Amino acid sequence: MIFGAHFLIYSTNADADRAFLRDVVELSSVDVGGSWMIFALPPGEIAVHPGEAAAPPNSEDGVTGAAVYLMCDNLESTMKTLCGKKVNFTRVVEAPWGIVTTFSLPSGANLGLYQPKHPTAFKR
Repeated sequence: MIFGAHFLIYSTNADADRAFLRDVVELSSVDVGGSWMIFALPPGEIAVHPGEAAAPPNSEDGVTGAAVYLMCDNLESTMKTLCGKKVNFTRVVEAPWGIVTTFSLPSGANLGLYQPKHPTAFKR
């Protein structure tokens, strides 16, 4: 049976992005050798949204594309903490499903951050 999920972030500067996730976002991780970090994520959920492309650019295996959004209880407070670590955010948007912003990893890859308004699929 399936026991977990593994998300990939394609990066033009993997070492810097790994350090950012470890030191700034403070995700715990394991080093599987050669400084290759695999990060633990908080509980997650998955939703299926319609889209134009079925796979990310240059995807040789045809795996469908995904967007990563980190969830928080209080967007304003979380942004304040991360701003203290020199993280910059896009403007905050009030969506029907949550209060949303994005921030960039050192490579320029973007992650979403939001305070959900919807029930979550996991127990906290």
